[in-house]
Amino acid sequence: MLDVDHGTYPFVTSSNATVGGALVGSGISPTLIDGVIGVVKAYTTRVGEGPFPTEFSGKMMELIRNRGEEYGSTTGRPRRCGWFDAVVARHAVRINGLTELSVMKLDVLSGLPHVKIATAYRVGGKVIKDYPHATVELAKAKPVYETLKGWNEDLSGVRRWRDFPKAAQRYLKRLEFLLETPIKIVSIGSKREQTVFL
Repeated sequence: MLDVDHGTYPFVTSSNATVGGALVGSGISPTLIDGVIGVVKAYTTRVGEGPFPTEFSGKMMELIRNRGEEYGSTTGRPRRCGWFDAVVARHAVRINGLTELSVMKLDVLSGLPHVKIATAYRVGGKVIKDYPHATVELAKAKPVYETLKGWNEDLSGVRRWRDFPKAAQRYLKRLEFLLETPIKIVSIGSKREQTVFL
């Protein structure tokens, strides 16, 4: 959402946050790239102003922000948080040619009775599944949610796929299906990160 060309202009950074920008910045030829790993959180965050259809409000915002330590590392500015937005994530998969995904901070969602995924938007009476390129249109978008059962288990002891609670497995599998991209890595924890390779 923050890419200068593919994001929610004018609420963007001054550079390309896509794989193309990484190639230009590093000087690596695109012919040498045979895979691109996309890193996403188990929920969505945004820095600064701009449209954010799945944004939490009230106590839910405070809960997820504090659990996930969602504050700018330099400025300390609180990040905006919301449910996982599969519309935005599919857009990122498409423009970056992602071949696999790494999901971060799954444990932040532990203990919630249910978790939601925005699978589409409702804009002007129409349901759309593709990311709208006009910021004005995105600002009017209302998320269409799919609700899944949450999990209460502590994920700190998880080391293998079979160790994840069934509800967490279903959540990850649903993200894979919606994004049409395999999840190969799951990271748990903010301070002491633990990585599970699937």
